[in-house]
Amino acid sequence: MASVALLSNPRSTGNRALLPQVREYCAAHPDIFHYEVEDVDQIEKAIRTMAMVAPRVVVINGGDGTVQAALTEIYSGGHFGGSPPPVAVLPNGKTNLIALDLGAEGDPIKALQRVVDLVESGHLEDHVIERQLISLDSGGEERPVLGMFLGGAYLADVMLYCRNRIYPLGLPNGLSHFLAAILGLFAIIFGIGGGRLPPKPEPMTVSLIRQGEFKGKFSLLIVTTLEKLLLSIRTSEAYGTNGNMKLLATDSSVGALFRMLGATWRGTLGQKQLNGVHFQQGDEIRIEGERSNVILDGEIFQAKNGAPIILTSTQPVPFLRLAA
Repeated sequence: MASVALLSNPRSTGNRALLPQVREYCAAHPDIFHYEVEDVDQIEKAIRTMAMVAPRVVVINGGDGTVQAALTEIYSGGHFGGSPPPVAVLPNGKTNLIALDLGAEGDPIKALQRVVDLVESGHLEDHVIERQLISLDSGGEERPVLGMFLGGAYLADVMLYCRNRIYPLGLPNGLSHFLAAILGLFAIIFGIGGGRLPPKPEPMTVSLIRQGEFKGKFSLLIVTTLEKLLLSIRTSEAYGTNGNMKLLATDSSVGALFRMLGATWRGTLGQKQLNGVHFQQGDEIRIEGERSNVILDGEIFQAKNGAPIILTSTQPVPFLRLAA
């Protein structure tokens, strides 16, 4: 039996340089069961094998796609008999939103050491927290896909633009994200898109069961169960109590965008209603459009006419918080 089961994806960007250190650390700690996968298709077997060693914690070491696929397998695969152990995520992806929400930042090796220390301390349960997951059903999957952060509308287009056009330049992640944001902002301000810029926003309809719907073109669409959003506002401050999924959407008009950015700069986003800025909370959200991209923890889905994307929240599941 192993105290910690570690899932690593050697192909993720962070692991190309870090993995030798991870292997060395695991070799010095025989109570860590380390399983490496090179493709998301191997994750089902990896999680099934990990369940056999009955770990007290499952640690995910990979990019956003690895985290999303692992969460789906852990909580939908039934490998742990309905009682999965808490999950920890190392800060080793390009955005690290889930890892940061769970208190893991900085050096992934130090985060892994923190997991081991918590297990050895005998007080692991004191650091277990619960989060709901987003269950995404696009109509074409055998089972819903699970994650914790969804970006949609023009935000998804900019994220895809960054992934396809800027990441290949080999720039640091922070600079890549900043450059993509500047180019996306430039395109919205001047009403242009395509070519060397992100594409223009497409119309979409967002419906919340019991809260109604709103439709239009949006520069920003975020659905999350994380405590903090991409814009560093605490979701508990920005939303009511109508459900577990939090939604932030901003109209694609320049005025709405700058009202949202201004409130973010002042630290007041979510504290009062802004024209063109939508804050909602619910347990079921439908996204419809002629061609509306969404990205759930790194995986791309598309809502098309007649085939909406349906988001629901899961029951609370355990995660390991690494903050001191």
